[in-house]
Amino acid sequence: MVKYSYIVAEGPQDIEFLICLLKLSGLRRVTKLSALDSFWEPLVPKTFPIDDDLMKRVPVPTFLKNDQLSIALHSAIGITRLANTVEESLALIPSSEIFGIAFVLDADSSETPLERFTALINKIRPLRLPLPSKLGEVANSSPRFGIFIMPNNRIPGTLEDILLECANLNYPDLLQLASNYVSSINTDQLTEKDLHELNKLAGKNKAVISSITSILKPGRTLQVSLQDNRWLNEQTLNLESINLMKKFLEQITGVA
Repeated sequence: MVKYSYIVAEGPQDIEFLICLLKLSGLRRVTKLSALDSFWEPLVPKTFPIDDDLMKRVPVPTFLKNDQLSIALHSAIGITRLANTVEESLALIPSSEIFGIAFVLDADSSETPLERFTALINKIRPLRLPLPSKLGEVANSSPRFGIFIMPNNRIPGTLEDILLECANLNYPDLLQLASNYVSSINTDQLTEKDLHELNKLAGKNKAVISSITSILKPGRTLQVSLQDNRWLNEQTLNLESINLMKKFLEQITGVA
């Protein structure tokens, strides 16, 4: 019997990182509708444009599968849409048939991971899911349910904090050069609007990772670099943050 799992993350980079981790367990991406398990078909939009907005991203999940597992990974396009995304999806598919449900998000604001966990729990409480008692813990219920806050459920951060650890092991020269480049920028020559993203809490880390990606995959996105370059390998899988997330995903999905 196939186990169905549903995972929601903030953005497409987070989703791609989770996909790379799950692929290590022998899962593969579903690229054709004809190959998609019929259980997930209600989550595939049937019309375009969405909400009459030609610029709006089509909110279709990414699907992975093997002979035993079928997983939908959904980008909520921002933290404010996490709970709504799950609520909308569970209105279309029965939670009683899902093996595991998870949220994966950042703690890149003034909130601590625990504060963000508590706020999210309060938002999803009306959905009557079996809530975990602790951050990073998976409720062993039906469905299984858990919340993971990057990088490690303890300190504020983002996916980029994890990738900086990976780069320190596999791309140390590029990391040093990219860090020097970002830190040496003369901000006096840039406007407040120019610096809006850089001045955010995780802005400089994102700029460093983007600089590394521009060398590894010129003109391509971070998602492509995650697929093709050495962010995840035997060395980086031993990092605490990645090991914690891998174990979390194994519990949510039932990966043997």
